Amino acid sequence: MLSKKIIGWYQKNKRDLPWRKTQDPYKVWLSEIILQQTRVEQGLPYYNEFVKKFKTVNDLATASEDEVLRTWQGLGYYSRARNLHFTAQHVSNNLNGVFPSTYKELIKLKGIGAYTAAAISSISFGENRAVVDGNVYRVLSRIYEIDTPINSSKGIKEFATIAQDLISPENPADYNQGVMELGARVCLPRNPKCSICPIIDHCGAYKNKSHDKYPVKLKKQKSRNRYFNYLVINHNNSLYLNKREGSDVWNGLFEFFLIETISATEDMEILEENFPSWLNDIKKIGNPTSSKQVLSHQNIYAKFWPIEINTLEKTISESFYSSYNIEQLPKHRLIEKYLLDNNI
Repeated sequence: MLSKKIIGWYQKNKRDLPWRKTQDPYKVWLSEIILQQTRVEQGLPYYNEFVKKFKTVNDLATASEDEVLRTWQGLGYYSRARNLHFTAQHVSNNLNGVFPSTYKELIKLKGIGAYTAAAISSISFGENRAVVDGNVYRVLSRIYEIDTPINSSKGIKEFATIAQDLISPENPADYNQGVMELGARVCLPRNPKCSICPIIDHCGAYKNKSHDKYPVKLKKQKSRNRYFNYLVINHNNSLYLNKREGSDVWNGLFEFFLIETISATEDMEILEENFPSWLNDIKKIGNPTSSKQVLSHQNIYAKFWPIEINTLEKTISESFYSSYNIEQLPKHRLIEKYLLDNNI
């Protein structure tokens, strides 16, 4: 009964979105990865750009990582883009360009978790597998007034079981998309539109006016502060940039020379102790400008120090880029903002 009401509402009220006009697992997968941690309005132009630039999974597989990251630039959570590229190469090279058709096989692919595997298997292949995302947690927790924290191991299992019990085996695709659409457009985090909800008669939170209590979450870990000092090194209107490596944030993206300090500093002497050995013929050091970016568990406080140099060692010259070449590089938001603010 509940699933039929959700499906009926969805079929009459669903938004006109391009990935809903296809069962192609490549496009469904692409949309689901892009929309993780991302609003539809923000993700839609990225989806369109990816589909335009990489028409098939084989096209995405043969692209360079830099090209994929550049196309992704601005969406954040860049590990999604790297996993996207890795999985495209695996599907293209090892699976003959054909996505697995079952949840159990899809979830083995890098970057595909329980939610994404359920979405692809149900939408593209009709498998009776329920999705559980933030929207679904909110809808279900309010219907049944569930106090179990959604980000606890117990909560994850409990909600997965409830969702699976509710799914329509006749139309799992529309049920899954319907319950997510309901959470996105009606059962909102604040000020839910209860008057137009198709399942209002089933909702405990509506009856008891308790919607603001659900869903329940465990407290987030405290964010840590980090202090980044970027040396914007300029030689004849070319700037030094290097690619971040390792497991830290923004892996694979380009940025200026970075000196991280334990606290904010205006002391150039502290920074000079960490200058690269080739930075020795300095013409001018300008006044720093500041910026901030908030990530999921850390706050980045950045200072940008413009430095002009007279001469450039040949060993480092390949790391200096003109404004045109900088535009082609994948960069994180702090760097992109600095370049835009300074018309570079």
